[in-house]
Amino acid sequence: MPDIAPASPAAAADPVAMEVFANRLLSITEEMGHILIRASFSTNIKERKDCSVGMFDAGGRCIAQAAHMPLHLGSLLGAVRSVLEHTPASAMRPGDAFICNDVFLARGTHQPDITIVTPVFCDGRVAFFAVNTGHHSDVGGPYPGSMSQTARSIFEEGLRIPVMRICREGVLDEDLLAMIAHNSREPVERTLDLRAQVAVNIRGGELMLRLVAADGLAPVERAIADLLAYTTRRLRARIAALPDGDYAGERWMDSDGLPGGDPIRLCATVRKRGEDLLLDFAGSAPQARGAMNVAGVALEATCYYAVKALLDPDLPANSGLFEAVRISAPEGSILNPRFPAATAVRAITCNRAAGAIFDAMSQVVTPERNMAGSHDSVPLLLVSGQRRAAGSTGTYVYLETLAGGIGARRGADGADATQVHTVNSSNLPAEALEIEYPLLVEDYALVPDSGGAGRWRGGLSLARQISSRVDGSLITARGEGYVTAAPGFEGGHAGGLARLRHNPGTPAEKPLPTATTALPMAAGDAVRIETPGGGGFGDPALRAPEAIAADILDGKVTRGAADRDYGISAVAAALANWKDPA
Repeated sequence: MPDIAPASPAAAADPVAMEVFANRLLSITEEMGHILIRASFSTNIKERKDCSVGMFDAGGRCIAQAAHMPLHLGSLLGAVRSVLEHTPASAMRPGDAFICNDVFLARGTHQPDITIVTPVFCDGRVAFFAVNTGHHSDVGGPYPGSMSQTARSIFEEGLRIPVMRICREGVLDEDLLAMIAHNSREPVERTLDLRAQVAVNIRGGELMLRLVAADGLAPVERAIADLLAYTTRRLRARIAALPDGDYAGERWMDSDGLPGGDPIRLCATVRKRGEDLLLDFAGSAPQARGAMNVAGVALEATCYYAVKALLDPDLPANSGLFEAVRISAPEGSILNPRFPAATAVRAITCNRAAGAIFDAMSQVVTPERNMAGSHDSVPLLLVSGQRRAAGSTGTYVYLETLAGGIGARRGADGADATQVHTVNSSNLPAEALEIEYPLLVEDYALVPDSGGAGRWRGGLSLARQISSRVDGSLITARGEGYVTAAPGFEGGHAGGLARLRHNPGTPAEKPLPTATTALPMAAGDAVRIETPGGGGFGDPALRAPEAIAADILDGKVTRGAADRDYGISAVAAALANWKDPA
């Protein structure tokens, strides 16, 4: 990275100078993120980018977060708060670094997300904290991947790490590192990825000190204070422009995570008063029996994401946007569980909660920001087994969260096969998957007819079919949208439902429970997951004929579904009059 050009942070109250300064901070976190991805060894971080980085000030306020995973803001915030409670800044020393992951002991969001917090010293005191979180594909527990939807308590979700020093004055605690690594089914990957996480924060600290060297510590701290205040003022202005009132929304979940459970409701009431918003989740389902529960900082991250996305997507991602938003969730509910609740698959619930906030805010935001329901899920495939290749030993854990259909919006069809809301990881390329694991990708495609019909069609969902090349593999799968579809908007139809099948297309084909955990697979066995589609927007009768014809000719909509949703005569006319725009 080239040297950061000085840009007068003392003038940060000026909008142009403030924008420049905000981007200087963002460039530091973006560089940290790039290094973390390039330096890591697990496919989950190096290929799927399931990680996040941030920079915080000495008071524990987030001053910049790279554009990775919105949900990880909760892990970053919770870890810094917990570190400062555990060890006052005055007791920290240059070269120290802290590690944690636990939901209840260190305000994590789930156990696989391990966070490293590193104080950055300047002028003999802690001036900043460099922070990063990586999702580790296994941290122990009874089931590979540490992500069982049916876990009943946190004690079934792998190693619990309270706030601990992993480095003391520049010396890595090899014993602690080994203890963490060997409580995983992949100790080598854990060791290497954690070393990368420690190193990334050191680089982040160097970049912050370079910024300070160019401009001085006091001017940089003043500019940070101005930036946070500006972010708050800007968000309050957006809120003030909305009419006062209470706006209620909801989303339904298929179950609380355990087999036999009934659909459960998430409620979000947005209470707008002047320049303030209260997001109230009273009325949401009680604490889940399974691992669908959402701890405090995960709910915070979900709320901040939703407000930013709906009111001001270009707002800087820092603690300034937290000042105007308050959050309330009943204790003992799925969105504020009591110890020792299981939280491994909290991302599903977070995405559904974000959908409920979008539903509530649709009554008050400008029309161009309205959209139909998206798949609002985090479909997961996880396969584990013994490595059988020459020279390779030990257990492997393949983990991937999949995309689905995005809801249509006014003037545009929904995006196909896209991650949504609080999750922003990449897909795992088929080539990387087959090189790393004894698995074969048999199909990877869009699902026809999965987008809800409408004047603007919902986004199509994704199918991923994987088979095992060896005996003894175990498959875990989970997600949402098998029972409750993504709703349409203003007359648009709902999106398609998810499906999960074992050995599809064979005499042994059978549907699988949506919370499938550690199902044995023999060599040649396959599993197929089809994720949910997005809802449509507007009356299907108003869809442009050329759009109907293009969908059929592109294979996105079958002729039968088009006849059903748009009318036989309208489809016939659309196809007869279609002209290739090329």
